[in-house]
Formats: sequence, C-alpha cells, structure tokens
Amino acid sequence: MKTQVSAQAKKLFSALAFVALAAPAWAATQTVTLSVPGMTCAACPITVKAALSRVDGVSKTEVKYEQREAVVTFDNAKTGVQKLTQATTNAGYPSSLKE
Repeated sequence: MKTQVSAQAKKLFSALAFVALAAPAWAATQTVTLSVPGMTCAACPITVKAALSRVDGVSKTEVKYEQREAVVTFDNAKTGVQKLTQATTNAGYPSSLKE
C-alpha cells in the first residue's frame, strides 16, 4: 500500500512540476496607452508602430496620429513600459505612459 501511494504521489508531483514550468505563473497580457507628442506628420505613426512591433512580447500595436498616442498590447513577462518607451525614443519619438 505504501508503494502504491508513493508512486501516485510521484506522478502527481511530476504533473504539477510540468504545469508550473510550462506556463509562467505571473505572465499576463497588458494593454497601455503611450503619449507620443513628437508625431508631427501622417508618416510618423508608421515608424512608431514598426519600432513597437519589434519589441519582444508585443502582440498588438495601434498608433493614432490625431491623438498622438500608441495603444500597445504585450506580454508583461517579456517586456514592460520602459522597453516600449525606449523603443519609440530610439526611433526618434520619445513617449511616456498616458494616465
């Protein structure tokens, strides 16, 4: 009886370990809006969108020229607001988190 319980416990432990390793426990999709005041022409959003899309973890980017903002959806286990604002700054368009 002791051997059977021990074998079942090992299987359960193995299954739980696999689940814990397969999916990050704290990963979540997050959407933020960045203010990008330096967009001064209709072509600027193309550059901003390209820069944000290249950031690892970004799944969706919508850049709005008229509002001078970018709405970005990303995996917060792979990236964060600092990397997003750095990407736009490196492309020549400094941005900040819009509250």
